[in-house]
Amino acid sequence: MKKIGILLVLAATAAGAQSEINRSLTDFAAPQGTVATSANFPIQRVLMPTYADVYCAGFINRQTLPDANFVEGGLQTPQTTKFVRGDVIYLKGSGYTPGAEYEIIRALRDINEYEMFPGQKKLMKATGQPYEEVGRVRVIDTRSKAAVAEVEYSCDPINPGDTAIPFAEKPMVAFHAPLRFDRFLPTGSKVSGRIVMGKDFDSELGTGQKIYFNVGANQGVKVGDYFRAVRNYDADLNDPVDSLSFRAAISEDTQMKQPSFDPGLWERGNGPVIHVRDLPRRAVGEIVVIGTTPTTATGMIVFAMEDVHAGDGVELDDQTQSQSQ
Repeated sequence: MKKIGILLVLAATAAGAQSEINRSLTDFAAPQGTVATSANFPIQRVLMPTYADVYCAGFINRQTLPDANFVEGGLQTPQTTKFVRGDVIYLKGSGYTPGAEYEIIRALRDINEYEMFPGQKKLMKATGQPYEEVGRVRVIDTRSKAAVAEVEYSCDPINPGDTAIPFAEKPMVAFHAPLRFDRFLPTGSKVSGRIVMGKDFDSELGTGQKIYFNVGANQGVKVGDYFRAVRNYDADLNDPVDSLSFRAAISEDTQMKQPSFDPGLWERGNGPVIHVRDLPRRAVGEIVVIGTTPTTATGMIVFAMEDVHAGDGVELDDQTQSQSQ
């Protein structure tokens, strides 16, 4: 009987959650000047961050963090240089106490050095130093010059030279019911920035991937806030590869008036000139904040209509924000 009661409670909870989801979708009122269709208001089902997403996301910090405490080696040094969960490692530095937990981080450099968008290097320099969150360790012995620690959790293998900083618990993001995604919402948010880079220096990202942008706690950004990634067609026009499509023929041979996109001196046809700056700005995805510093935020893409790019703009999504309270 007890088992049946538990099943009934779970069924009732699931039914209540589904009812809330249905209500959030059916109560949608299309903004003035629009007709709601699945093309301009698709249903946004949010992918929620897991423990690994939150604790392995990485971050950008305005200043370089102190690195006097670092990983010196491990039990099998020098034969082993990669350490994962369950391994024993040695920590150099001071202030270690038995039982204390430390987060292992790694200052990163982009060995590619190719700009994913014009001005990325300058923006990165102004934003700060990117860090990878590699894992978490617990100190188990402090009797030697090097503290002994056990790896409790690893996002990636820990290397000698990685930095150790005191571990701090992070808040998790609350569940968000599906809602309608306004794909062509005009700008209006007071909090906006730009995606500086993607995790692992990726430039084209999708649902579940992590990004870093240049607004943070100083601008009121907090964990659980939702931002939308937005892109103007100017970004395609200024891209050395995507811009080639604007130079290609866009008309039918039988068209009397041949249109052209922002033509150069010798490229204009005899038809209308189409200026990409006049095309509607489009939202390409939704991002939830999973970590902040005073000047930056780490986000996870929870919904994407198309690839999200390094260099895309981000704006606090007031619509999603109000429905997540």
